[in-house]
Amino acid sequence: MNLIGLGVVGVAAGLLFLLSILQRKPIPKLRAIPALTRLYRAIGLSVEDGTRLLIGLGNASLLTGSAGAPLAGLGMLRQLAERTSVSDRPPVAVAGEAPLALLAQDTLEAGYQGAGAGEFYQPTTGRVAGLTPFSAMAGTIPMLRDERVSAAVFMGHYGVEAGLLADAAERENALAVGSSDDLAGQAVWFASAPETLIGEELFAASAYIGGTPTQIASLIVQDALRWIIILALVAGAGLKLLGLL
Repeated sequence: MNLIGLGVVGVAAGLLFLLSILQRKPIPKLRAIPALTRLYRAIGLSVEDGTRLLIGLGNASLLTGSAGAPLAGLGMLRQLAERTSVSDRPPVAVAGEAPLALLAQDTLEAGYQGAGAGEFYQPTTGRVAGLTPFSAMAGTIPMLRDERVSAAVFMGHYGVEAGLLADAAERENALAVGSSDDLAGQAVWFASAPETLIGEELFAASAYIGGTPTQIASLIVQDALRWIIILALVAGAGLKLLGLL
């Protein structure tokens, strides 16, 4: 089994490397995700009407198994920072852990540098909202109310407190796009937020908003591996029925 796992990793890495090199414009057509379509539209509107985007990264430690979700959120933050760097109101990133907030500040600065607007970067736009789930929620809700937030993206580890964030965004007429790697949080987002990212959509979001060739290639590799697994399962079931396995 270890050899099979290593083989799958090797094939995936090889495909990713090959597709990253071969990837050229135009970007291949990707499956439509309504939440990201609305978010893409909201990005342009926020720059035009002088409102702000808020990106919540949750409160997961980067040293645990839940680190994948906030890292995906940082990827989204980089894309949003590049696209709104000329806005009168720069995007704000909030985290529930100090190291994650420092990474958010670094990601925001990298986004501004990538857009050629490094002089407009403000370190205070990367913030710690609170060090527990509900204290972070309590620190985020006033930002939605006081800082003219028109769209809020929550990509990280969120639990049942997600419902309060969705309700606060709705009261401020702000688009809320919610996602979480926690099943309870994902269920609450699905029930209370107007737009929700389900499952692997969380990790594909930054590629949809304007990813690099490597990110686009990773989506193609994921789809290819998914079909390989499906075909292997069907073939295995067929061989089992025929008594050959």
